[in-house]
Amino acid sequence: LECAIVAIFPANNQNYIALLPMEGEEAENGEVFIYRYSESDGQPNLENIESDEEYEIVADAFDELLDEQEFDEEVDE
Repeated sequence: LECAIVAIFPANNQNYIALLPMEGEEAENGEVFIYRYSESDGQPNLENIESDEEYEIVADAFDELLDEQEFDEEVDE
């Protein structure tokens, strides 16, 4: 599945990546996939988020990031 990187962001002392599918049903629905993110020897590593608690923390951090970007865009205009 080909995806665009929306953002790499920190939450809960860990980095995460938000990916937006480029085609298919997920793209049409505007779904975003979020994974734990790290790099090893210059290669990206993605890991699933296993717990609901971790997902809630990360989803809140991603929402805040989107709100900040929207605010920054409004200020720039």
